[in-house]
Amino acid sequence: MIRFEVIDATFNLRHKNAIKNWIKEIILSKNRRVGDINYVFADDSYVLDVNRTYLSHDYYTDIITFDTSDYEGITSAGAVSADIVISLDTVLANSRTYGSSFSRELYRVMIHGILHLTGNDDLTPEEAELMRQAEDEALSLLPQFQISDDQIYTTVEK
Repeated sequence: MIRFEVIDATFNLRHKNAIKNWIKEIILSKNRRVGDINYVFADDSYVLDVNRTYLSHDYYTDIITFDTSDYEGITSAGAVSADIVISLDTVLANSRTYGSSFSRELYRVMIHGILHLTGNDDLTPEEAELMRQAEDEALSLLPQFQISDDQIYTTVEK
């Protein structure tokens, strides 16, 4: 089951069912099954706190993926399960930096976490290139699932 939650941000993910179907298709194409996947969309301060608390990293990031496929020793063979925390603020900033729409960058980050869980990595330049290709391939499927480039997020000064 794929779930979406928003914490400490004003955001409403559009096309939820279509996005779930898209994510499922990517997972199935990697010969894996869909387990419990929880996406948490939040602001920078929330994601920074998660990064500090659970990873001892003191920096902002767009995504943190916690693989829960083997949580508490309970394995569901081949199932992809995770808690994926996404900073909407950083996604928005990255979209501006890379000249992309917010939606496109959001979808890229969402599938990036899934690709990590299905075996892709990005630690070396070669791996990063393969990850980018896998992301682009996944993003090319968005029209097939009728997922529009119309996500909206506006930061709110606190």
